[in-house]
Amino acid sequence: MGQPNFDELKQIIEINSWTRNKEGVDKNGALFASWMEAIGYTLTRYRREEIGDHLHFTVPSTEGKRLLLLGHLDTVFPPGTFEGFREDEAWIYGPGVCDMKGGNYVALQALRNIREKFGTLRNIDLLLVSDEETGSDDSKHLSSELAGAYDYCMVFEAAGPNDEVVIGRKGVGTFFIDIEGIAAHAGNHYKDGADANLEAAEKLGRLVALTDLDKETTVNVGKIEGGIGANTISPHARLTLELRYTTTEERDRVLAGINRIVMESTVTGTTATLSGGIQRDVMQPSPGQQRFIEQINTLCHTALPTEKRGGVSDANIISSQGVPTIDGWGPFGDGDHTVRERASKKSFRDRIALVTEIFDHFVQGEFQ
Repeated sequence: MGQPNFDELKQIIEINSWTRNKEGVDKNGALFASWMEAIGYTLTRYRREEIGDHLHFTVPSTEGKRLLLLGHLDTVFPPGTFEGFREDEAWIYGPGVCDMKGGNYVALQALRNIREKFGTLRNIDLLLVSDEETGSDDSKHLSSELAGAYDYCMVFEAAGPNDEVVIGRKGVGTFFIDIEGIAAHAGNHYKDGADANLEAAEKLGRLVALTDLDKETTVNVGKIEGGIGANTISPHARLTLELRYTTTEERDRVLAGINRIVMESTVTGTTATLSGGIQRDVMQPSPGQQRFIEQINTLCHTALPTEKRGGVSDANIISSQGVPTIDGWGPFGDGDHTVRERASKKSFRDRIALVTEIFDHFVQGEFQ
């Protein structure tokens, strides 16, 4: 079985793939495409003008279940902020080594192993998107559309510290409440004004009160803007808030609460409008996902450790389409989104071995 070639990993780590660096993201994608095409994959390219192209790699389908592998090409680091590759006996360091160029490489090497064993690949496709780190605002539509063609999905974000896979992620939404008041001189015509800032303060308290920590639901008003100056009744204010939740029931409760708060004004003469929405819906454990895990445990003679995470990934998108999805198939690493990002060499080897075994059973049609 082929082991990771860290010199190859170095090649993609050293390409700056900040989401807004289209040239760099596409360069990363081109190198990855050359590796995928060498093992028999056909590329469908979804061209984009301002972000990197999304890449869908496919092989012929035969009878049996179809598996989608999912990763992203972009990182969070603008040019000059965190660059380069280095390694020691136990770790590899560099931008994207665990989030998630390293995970993409695990998928690639496992596919190579299967190609070497069987001489061909079938029923396992790979989608690499280019804008995950900024919310997948463009790619989520493509991911949702493609999801329906697959029976299962494996997402290659980083594993947990004990090689846990991820079975649940919070949903997240970002919203903006714009409040319109009436400007007036604060000294001469105070009563003629309608204070948008005061209405924003009233709404802030009610929004935060929607939080339910026992259910892991949070509403955070992270930014407040408003007013002109100390001598003017504020004619406008804006609240920027984020919602995170673990169940669709909590999503619906809080969305109803937000809408009610927007519609109801405490300060006479003010009105409010709501914009924004759910960015990625919740990834909830499901019976289909549990069957997927049980089949892996049985076929591979293992016992997958599992965990839930508060952060989101593109696993949320595929899962919300009803496809049994497991995340966290990349190597274990830490320091992601910081200049201390690193990934474990041992975890690379362990993950490639397990994922290769899963693919082996998939190609042989043993998953039901």
